[in-house]
Amino acid sequence: MPTTNTRSSARTRRTRSTNGSASVASKTATKKTSKTENGSDHGHSQLEKLFTDSLKDIYWAEKQLTKALPKMQKKATTDELKSAIEEHLAQTEEHVSRLEQVFEICGKKAQAKKCDAMEGLIEEGNSVVEETEDGSMTRDAGIIMAAQKVEHYEIATYGCLVTFAKTLGLDEAAGLLAQTLEEEKEADEKLTQIAEASINQSAEHEEEEESEK
Repeated sequence: MPTTNTRSSARTRRTRSTNGSASVASKTATKKTSKTENGSDHGHSQLEKLFTDSLKDIYWAEKQLTKALPKMQKKATTDELKSAIEEHLAQTEEHVSRLEQVFEICGKKAQAKKCDAMEGLIEEGNSVVEETEDGSMTRDAGIIMAAQKVEHYEIATYGCLVTFAKTLGLDEAAGLLAQTLEEEKEADEKLTQIAEASINQSAEHEEEEESEK
């Protein structure tokens, strides 16, 4: 009988030890899950750094656009294009504000890092204006082309940022970025509609007139 009691006690100790380990493991897993959900466990990951750097990049880009768009609007010929640019300028200012919210959600200070791609796209847009005739439909066609290149860059950037934010568990940030992404797509589609409605056809006739001369 003493031997039986000793074996029983040993089994009890092993069971308690196993249950205790399982409990600790469960609590640890819960903590990790919680950190993942609120984004607090990503401060040192490479993806987090890429995400933050990309935010700084597009933040610079959007702020530069708030300066470039009014110049484009002034050079545009048709009222429809001028109105579309004005509308997107207001959206761009909102995009800057949203990015600042995303920085805040991530516990980061809103900082801008020079975006070489956007700088080049803006310079290209300026060149289009300089190389086209003032008051022509060809200039409007060129402005739309330059603007859509900007939109496509932003669509690609925001698309990646939304995916990164979701992967990092930053759901609120992902929602804000997704909202901007949809607005960039809508702006791109509107520019296409304006171009195809009349501007491209009118620009073609201008080219024919130049050829006849």
